[in-house]
Amino acid sequence: MPKMKTRSSIAKRFKKTASGGLKRNSQHTRHKLGKMDANRKRRLRKASMVSESDLKRIISGIPY
Repeated sequence: MPKMKTRSSIAKRFKKTASGGLKRNSQHTRHKLGKMDANRKRRLRKASMVSESDLKRIISGIPY
């Protein structure tokens, strides 16, 4: 049986944690940052976890 392929788009955006969760970067951090206040930009620097409702769908694209 052939190996399952990893979805490279998913692999670039998410990292698996040791406990089995998925870590993701915040959105809204690419452009138009001049109008955003510093507190919000600082808060968006931190990574956050993927919600439980999306977890099963995303993990299926990262088999290894």
